[in-house]
Amino acid sequence: MSELLDGDAIQARLAELPGWAGDTTALRRTVVAANFLAGIRLVDMVAEVAEELDHHPDIDIRWTAITFTISTHSEGGVTGKDFELAARINALTEP
Repeated sequence: MSELLDGDAIQARLAELPGWAGDTTALRRTVVAANFLAGIRLVDMVAEVAEELDHHPDIDIRWTAITFTISTHSEGGVTGKDFELAARINALTEP
């Protein structure tokens, strides 16, 4: 079990996580890929990380725009696990 974070804690941690926004319900980031296939490859890499962490994002694919939404469903909000996954997604999107 992970502890739910309050709004202040979430905003403080978001300040250190480029590209992400969120509140007590979820963290969100949209990544624009170079092309459709690059976006699908990113989704595949995120799927590998999600399986490793046993923590899975909601993923919305709109051509080259990939939106990741992360929350800890079992806890009903945002926890440290969500920030860990978000940081791992950021690592995959860096050149």
